[in-house]
Amino acid sequence: MKFIEMSGKTLFRLAVETGPSPDELSQVGVRDESIVRINPQGDIEIRRSDGWDLIGGLLGDFEHRVKHETGLDWA
Repeated sequence: MKFIEMSGKTLFRLAVETGPSPDELSQVGVRDESIVRINPQGDIEIRRSDGWDLIGGLLGDFEHRVKHETGLDWA
């Protein structure tokens, strides 16, 4: 599966318009320094000490904003 990885801080900026609120992300453990990734379907995963954990999803036209915000493409 392809993903774009980013920091929790970047995700907080992206999710404001199309995903879980910053409060919801914080409740599942996302912090500014967290490592998170998003797949082309909008699923959000956070890196935990023992693997990746699905924590939510982005809705709508998020692909352009994810690529623009991170400067990355699906890999």
